[in-house]
Amino acid sequence: MTKSFDFRTAPGHLIRRAHQLSWAIFMEETSGFDVTPVQFSILNALLEDPGEDQVTLARKVAFDPATFGSVIGRLEARGWVRREPDAADRRRKLLWVTPLGAETAQKMRRPVAKVQQRILDPLDAGEREQLMALLDRLVAGHQEEPAPDA
Repeated sequence: MTKSFDFRTAPGHLIRRAHQLSWAIFMEETSGFDVTPVQFSILNALLEDPGEDQVTLARKVAFDPATFGSVIGRLEARGWVRREPDAADRRRKLLWVTPLGAETAQKMRRPVAKVQQRILDPLDAGEREQLMALLDRLVAGHQEEPAPDA
């Protein structure tokens, strides 16, 4: 009898589980805002760099550029983001956080900080530091990976 693959110890499975836990904790702590982690990231990235174009912003928050426009559309519909064509290149869309979007992002900072704390709660201080360093290294090590052949 062939032994099955032990997915429970596979890095991909554990990363997926960690992502599920992260998402669930985020949604629980921020339930009053009806915002996803990506939407929160977008608001904060635009607060740092107002007037950023959609393609650059999608790259910054590590989100698929093909579906990024629909996420921006949802933020725009809520009155949190303003989108305008670039005067130099009308195809290029520039984005700004509205005062209401900035206020929402500000109000979310405390709950989102609690999310980060809850995610790391099972670890002691040294383990937290080690995990964060390893995750950063893992992500950085795959940044310049070529796209898979279609």
